[in-house]
Amino acid sequence: MRKILTAVAASLAAAMALTACGSGNATPEGTTSAPAAGGTTKLVVGASPVPHAKILEFVRDNLAKDAGLEIQIKEFDDYVLPNEALASKDLDANYFQHLPYLENQIEEKGFEFSHGEGIHIEPFALFSNQYQAASEVPEGGLIAITNDPSNQYRGLKLLEENGLLKDVTPETTVLTLSDAQNPKKLKFEETQPEVVVQLLDDPKVAAALINGNFILTAGLKAEDAIAIEKVEGNPYANILVWRTADDGNAAIKKLDELLHSQEVKDFIKKEWPSGDVIPG
Repeated sequence: MRKILTAVAASLAAAMALTACGSGNATPEGTTSAPAAGGTTKLVVGASPVPHAKILEFVRDNLAKDAGLEIQIKEFDDYVLPNEALASKDLDANYFQHLPYLENQIEEKGFEFSHGEGIHIEPFALFSNQYQAASEVPEGGLIAITNDPSNQYRGLKLLEENGLLKDVTPETTVLTLSDAQNPKKLKFEETQPEVVVQLLDDPKVAAALINGNFILTAGLKAEDAIAIEKVEGNPYANILVWRTADDGNAAIKKLDELLHSQEVKDFIKKEWPSGDVIPG
């Protein structure tokens, strides 16, 4: 009898430990998508704080219930962890990245992910505390730039469009720039995208190429940039991403539909009227 009681107690303890470790992250089967109260389906979605989490909050508070969804939002301050959390099934989906970044991550890390169409664009921009126009950046000026390959190319193209570089190709990096491509002999400081915005206040930095969501997090405005990406034909729209194994998940499909709804487009236009975030 004592052996039976001991075995039962051990089983209960193990179950409680599993529940504690998985609370809010995963069901025992290792997936977060699960039935919730009232016949709704719960989805755990990873997102950057701004604008992605704010957009998801609008969907959660205004559209999700009628669509049979319960949305739990997990915020991430970097670009690495959301995909790792999705791959490990701590998330059902994430919403923070554009397609070129996703494709680079899939190639580099072997993620088996699928994605929806573009939801919004955050124009990439060049900011400076010292100069009023890109043309004023001096010869040999130091530019802060992301070390993420897809967004680094994006930044280099923006410099080219504003006359600071020449003949930038998708293979170009700050380490491979030739003298012909870099006639102003610009220097570059590579760092994580979340750190680039902090270098804007460094007096040694002539200008910083900043990702859209970090522009918003820092309280900057795209309209104050000395150079900004064109929106027409822009391939960097942000997307909802999920595991390929969940391609048939009706709840994820419904969330993607809601993120493309007119209600969300209207919310984005109202929340960011200066063009810091643009639907589509």
